[in-house]
This record gives sequence, structure tokens and C-alpha cells, in this order.
Amino acid sequence: MPVTALDPTTALVLIDLQKGITALPTAHPAAEVVERSARLAAAFRARDLPVVLVNVTGGAPGRTEAGRPGGTPPADWAELVPELDRQPTDITVTKQTWGAFHGTGLDAELRGRGVTQIVLTGIATSIGVESTARAAHEHGYHVTVATDAVTDMDEEAHRRSLEKIFPRLGETGSTEEVIGLLG
Repeated sequence: MPVTALDPTTALVLIDLQKGITALPTAHPAAEVVERSARLAAAFRARDLPVVLVNVTGGAPGRTEAGRPGGTPPADWAELVPELDRQPTDITVTKQTWGAFHGTGLDAELRGRGVTQIVLTGIATSIGVESTARAAHEHGYHVTVATDAVTDMDEEAHRRSLEKIFPRLGETGSTEEVIGLLG
């Protein structure tokens, strides 16, 4: 179902648009995801709607078959990209797991502002974005994913999230469709 409406108090949540992640090889150009996310952020700010900038600095404990990246990341790995034009009114969330709700104050921040819907962008579609969308849905938020403002390191995982998962969690639409609904 394409995006049909935005609630009066909708927040934009940008997932992991940080120097270390945007530098990774992705299925679609990360620069385009950042540019569209920045356009959305400017549009939300212009309407005094919350903008949430999320970065990740750790990982969940536990064994995985895929293993964990080794070595020490560069000092600026978790810094948000400057193109997002971070503002003093923005909410910043630093997470240690894939999703932006687990172990953070995101739900309290949103509820304290009367937010009932979130629009998601970011990298990686099948990891941080999908985990956050699932948790938002479970917390009772209306969820919208800006489909041209997300990408993944794996094209098939990206496609599966867009085609199979997100339609079950909410609505999807392009950056321009979301901006058009902002009025």
C-alpha cells in the first residue's frame, strides 16, 4: 500500500547515516540516500516536526555465524554525515544494537512529543531500518518507509525488506511522496 497520509505529529527517523556506514559498498549509492534524507529532514524541520538522527557505536552481544567485524574502526566512524545539517532541535539517539528502540530513550522522546507516526530512512534497509520499523510497529506507531532513501549492502536483502516486510509493517513511498503529504 503506498503512503496515504501522515499524522499531524509525525517524526522523521534517519538510521545510521554516519561516516563509517555511508562509506561501505551499498546496493544503491549512499550519497543519494543521504541527499534524500537531508531533503526530508529540511522539510520536517520547516514544519516544526521532530527529526531523529540515529547512529550506532556497538553491537549486540552473543555469538553469530557471520562473526563480527574485526579491528578498531576509525575515530570518526560513528559521526553523522555533515550533509544531514544537524540542528539543535534534532533528537539524537546512539544505539548499540540494530534497532533504534532497544536500549535507548527513543520511545519516550517520541511519546513525549505526541508522535504517532514515523518516517524512516537510512542504511541498512534489512538491518537497522527494518529492525526499527518492526519495533515502531510493535510500539503502536504508524510506520512509513521512504523507499528511495534506504539502501543495503545486499541487493536481495534490500528488495526483500521493501517488497515483503515493510508492506506488513506500514506504508511505503518515495521522498517526494512523503514531502507532498507534509503539505
